Amino acid sequence: MPAPERKRISFLASSTKVAQSARNTFVNQFGDCELGKADVIVALGGDGFMLETLNSTQRLNVPVYGMNRGTVGFLMNEFSLEHLTNRLVEAEEAVINPLRMRATCADGTTHTELAINEVSLLRQGPQAAKLKIFVDNRLRLSELACDGALVATPAGSTAYNYSAHGPILPIGSEVLAITAMAAFRPRRWRGALLPKNAKVRFEVVEPQKRPVMADADNRSVQDVVTVEIESAGDVEHRLLFDPGHGLEERLIQEQFA
Repeated sequence: MPAPERKRISFLASSTKVAQSARNTFVNQFGDCELGKADVIVALGGDGFMLETLNSTQRLNVPVYGMNRGTVGFLMNEFSLEHLTNRLVEAEEAVINPLRMRATCADGTTHTELAINEVSLLRQGPQAAKLKIFVDNRLRLSELACDGALVATPAGSTAYNYSAHGPILPIGSEVLAITAMAAFRPRRWRGALLPKNAKVRFEVVEPQKRPVMADADNRSVQDVVTVEIESAGDVEHRLLFDPGHGLEERLIQEQFA
């Protein structure tokens, strides 16, 4: 059997000692290709670092293979210093589209961000947030009094969405989830499932009295008055997983954990 093709690898690591140590070991063994010339990126850290890596390297259209050197590793493969070349050759690719958030603030400024997991709206002060929810420009909920609400992708449905008791979405479901956090009114509203191409708009009611922030994968915008969210079909993130341990299988396992 011929030896696996040697890929040009760029190694990125979070700032933790264990991640930096792993990076040094791999670089000593394989070298370190600059990002613009790499065939594959190996990201060493947790899920937060993976999200940072996908966002910062999206323009390169290079697949990212994550290895868990952090606390949470849902988007990461099991860490090992052995057989990296074989693992990269045999890895299965998953392509996901992020969400695009357009947030307009009270001062009139507009901020656009991409989010792989979710876009969330959260109250900034002691008062409950009050939100109107529009789907494809049609008012669907005239007032949601809550601590916050989010729109999650299937890839992000096991993250903040799941902690807020939202549904886990199969990776190929072409569905988005809207989930409320601590909904006071309507008290029994538990969220909604929407087709992937739906456009969601939140409008903040009484924004001066009840200020709200918007967050796209930990990139925050303060004092928002409207937030528009849609799937960014023109943006693709390429993730690599060991055979049998891809996103689809992980999402199924999570439901039986």
